[in-house]
Amino acid sequence: MANYKIVFSGPVGAGKTTAIQSLSDVPVVRTDESASDMTTSRKPSTTVAMDYGMLHLSDTERVHLYGTPGQERFDFMWEILAEGGLGLVLLIDNTRDNPFADLDFYLDAFRGFIDKTGLVIGITQMDLKQTPGLHDYGAHLRARSLNVPVFEADARKQRDISILVQALLYSLDPRVSAHG
Repeated sequence: MANYKIVFSGPVGAGKTTAIQSLSDVPVVRTDESASDMTTSRKPSTTVAMDYGMLHLSDTERVHLYGTPGQERFDFMWEILAEGGLGLVLLIDNTRDNPFADLDFYLDAFRGFIDKTGLVIGITQMDLKQTPGLHDYGAHLRARSLNVPVFEADARKQRDISILVQALLYSLDPRVSAHG
């Protein structure tokens, strides 16, 4: 059995837990607790350790899906969860005050992991706020000398999250066949 690992990260409320739920073939393990800080303005509960799900690619291949906590105070979990991962699905909430600052923060926080693996970026909540647009994110990434796939993604839609995972796998090995 071949087992792979993909990590989902991003700020609080970007859709990490929902994305894993929409893709997982097994019930998702969640470690949500009541929010007790500024997170309460975005949502009533937040991930404090991790989310976990699994995607069966075939009878012999599984992808383990790990979601990190979004709050910086739980950043010690980020490195633990990234260990052994194939790559990062970074979700950025377009409705936050400064989504580019969020993007830069997570790119910097996961720099070592990204440099050794792969990255794909999903911009969530674009149905609620259209600007900045995908072309703006692309320009921002190019200014950072990064050429990575960026997609609009609704974390509730399996197809959107599947496209992110497929793009990540394809960026790692263009011979990967499209699953899902």
